Order: sequence, then structure tokens, then C-alpha cells
Amino acid sequence: MSHVTSSVRPPLVTGGKTYGDVTEDICRQVEGKPTTLWNIAFLISLIVLGIGGYGLYRVFWFGIGEWGLNKTVGWAWDITNFVWWVGIGHAGTLISAILLLFRQKWRTSINRAAEAMTIFAVLCAGSYILMHMGRTWLAYWALPLPNTFGPLWVNFNSPLVWDVFAISTYLTVSLVFWYIGLIPDLGTIRDRAKNKVSKVVYGILSFGWDGAAKTWQHYENVSLVLAGLSTPLVLSVHTIVSFDFATSVIPGWHTTIFPPYFVAGAIFSGFAMVLTLMLITREVFGLKDYITIGHIESMNKIIMLTGSIVGVAYITEFVIAWYSGVQYERYAFINRMMGPYWWAYWSMMSCNVISPQLFWIKKIRTSVVATFILSIVVNIGMWFERFVIIVTSLHRDYLPSSWAMFAPTKVDVLDYLYTFGFFFTCFFLFAKFLPVINIAEVKAILKSSSEHVEEHKTVTSAQPGFQARPAFNKDVE
Repeated sequence: MSHVTSSVRPPLVTGGKTYGDVTEDICRQVEGKPTTLWNIAFLISLIVLGIGGYGLYRVFWFGIGEWGLNKTVGWAWDITNFVWWVGIGHAGTLISAILLLFRQKWRTSINRAAEAMTIFAVLCAGSYILMHMGRTWLAYWALPLPNTFGPLWVNFNSPLVWDVFAISTYLTVSLVFWYIGLIPDLGTIRDRAKNKVSKVVYGILSFGWDGAAKTWQHYENVSLVLAGLSTPLVLSVHTIVSFDFATSVIPGWHTTIFPPYFVAGAIFSGFAMVLTLMLITREVFGLKDYITIGHIESMNKIIMLTGSIVGVAYITEFVIAWYSGVQYERYAFINRMMGPYWWAYWSMMSCNVISPQLFWIKKIRTSVVATFILSIVVNIGMWFERFVIIVTSLHRDYLPSSWAMFAPTKVDVLDYLYTFGFFFTCFFLFAKFLPVINIAEVKAILKSSSEHVEEHKTVTSAQPGFQARPAFNKDVE
């Protein structure tokens, strides 16, 4: 089989890499000693985890009275951070599953790290559920288990129970999908291992992978089935998270636009976090030939699209509030824009609506520095979005006599730091002990998307009598 790629598309693997080079480059960080940069980054994440862990201890030992909540603002940083982390977990499955089903080759260099990010982000979100319960040791009461305590069942009418089903299913499928994708690469590392411990550990983890044609066929079938299962979960998880708000009667929450609005926002923030992590990984592990400007540009285009959808959703909310004729609804949105939390609202608008539009300029879209800065700006903006929706709607509702302000305590801040420490500690461990890029999938596109193809096309086209194949003709048997 020979492959021809469109001349307008840049190669996805640069540097004239061979199959052997791909294995060497990606396995290097797994097989070698930790680099100085990795040691420093890992140490910082451990320190943050330790400092934040004190906040976690305070909540588990003394209860959620340690947070800055009051009788009016009963949800604040906890639910803000929970929704933010769940949103970040969306890009992993989108890149892995949906782009796989659509046969998008540019996903191959970034899907592994994105999948890992999904799992760690969902675990961070889950930690807020446990904290908010107060009595964490009774967390299993949220599951519909037959129990011996009498006629006690979960309330199936509550969106919070739907959250439990949606997020636990999402985490399970994402974890299996991520691990199945790792197996061929674990087999490669096992075969290259030079010490007995590594050979045994990676041998167990690779499940006896033998690389036979039949094994590859089973592997690809399972991957497609899991991709098919994961795709609707991307839409379902944040849709159900949005029901936590939309099914209430709080002004500013009770709106039908929330499901698509939340899903677009989740993909928006998830891609921003993937970019932040991949740009760091690209520099620290020297993977510029695999995570190319083409990858960065493609992701920036998705951020630009989803950022535009989020911007339209903000405007639509205002139109709906005005058109509803409900004074409380109208006031909620005016209060967001001009009330005591105006700074949060305008930070959200600046970061989420204005900054992604800079990606219309190709020079910014293909700039590593600009992309890194804007990816962080987007994540800050998405945190403010959740804060604005939650706190500004709660702090002034129907009764002016109950109006109150929210201010975070030190424990609120420490708990947020804990999730950052946990997330980055897990990510750095993953990047050190497992291949951060999918070796098998990168090799699968090497023939059709590397610089070798471009060189071959140039040489061939220069030969007398050569007739160029039409650009739309992709694969030829």
C-alpha cells in the first residue's frame, strides 16, 4: 500500500524520523534517569501537594465549616473547582475517541497525554465530592446499593445522583481506554528492558502482548468499541453537571441553554489545559519533532471555535433573561455585570471571549509562546466563568434580606492547591514511567505524514514524465 498526503498539509512528524528513531526518542525518558528539569518540577508539585494536603486534613477532620460558605452562598469554591476540573477532563476523551472515529491523524502525538490528563482531572473533581459530603466514610451511600439500614435509597430525581453515575462511568471508560492504548507500547518497553525488575513490571503491565497480526486486530477492534462508548460520554457528563444548576429555580441557573453551553466550555478549557501540558512536555522531553506546530495550530483552531460558541452563549443568556420578562432573572444578569462581583464577570469575558479571537491571526496561532500564555489565560477565564455562574447567582437571590457576600478562607485556597499538587504529581509520574506519546500510533502515520513522504514527492515530481496525483486522492492500494 502506498500513501499520498495533500501537499497543503505540513508533516505531522518532522526531523526525518525512522521507525527506530520513534521508539528511541519516546522511550528515552522512560528508560533513562530523571532529568534535572523533571526533578525540579516533580519536587515543586510534591511541595504543593503537601501544603494543600493540610487543607484536606482540616476539611476531613473539622468538616466543611472550614470553608467560607454562609447561609446564602451554600456552594462556592468547592463546586466551582469541581466543575472546572470535570471540564478539563473533557478534552482527553474528545481527542482520543472522537478524533479517532473521524480518522484525524494529528491526534496521535497528543492523545496519550490527553487521556492521562482526563483521568487525573476527574480524580481531582471527585475529591471535591468527597470533601463536600462532610462524612466521607459514607460516600458509598450515593450508590444505588441494596442496604441493610432500612428503606434507604438514593433520590433518583436528584441531578447530584446523576452526577455520580455519569462521572464514575466516564472515569471507568476513560481509564480502560487509556490503558488499552498503552499495552502495545508497554510491550515495546518490556522487550527493551535491561534489568529484571523493569522486565517483570512491564511484562505484567503489557498483559503478554506478542505483536501478532491477530493481536493487533483484536486491539484495534477494542479501541474502536471503546471510542464508540466514550463519544456520547463527552456530551453526557457535562450535560448532567449542568443539570445540577438548570433544574433549580435560582435566577441565572434555570435555563435550557446550560447543557450545550457547559459542553462547549468544557471542551474549550480541556483543550487549553492539554496545550499547556503538551507544550511543557515538548520542551522538557525534547519532543518537538512529534508535537509540531501543526498540532498546536489544529488545537488552537478548536479553542477558537469553542471560545466563539461560549461567547455566543454568554450573549444568548442575556437575551433570554431580557426576553423572559422575569425581573429576578433580569436583575441576576445585570448584577453579574455591574454588581459587587463585576471584576469576576469582566475577567471571564476578557479571558474567554476576547483572548481566543487572537488565534484568527496565523502568527499567534502558530507561536509556541503566545499559545502557552493564551492557554493559561483561557483556563483562568473558565474558572471565573464557573465562579460567576455560581456565586453571583447565589449571593443575591429573591430576598434582599438574605443577600450576602462570599470570601474564600485559607482552607478553600489550600484545598484548591491540593488538587493542583495531586494533578501535577500524577502527571509527572506518568510522564516519567510511561511513554507520553503513543509509539504504535505515531509509527502508523509515519509513512503518510512524515518528512520522508514530502522528500519522496519532491524527488519524484522532479523526474521527467512525472504526473502529479490529484490532492484528494488519499490512499491507493
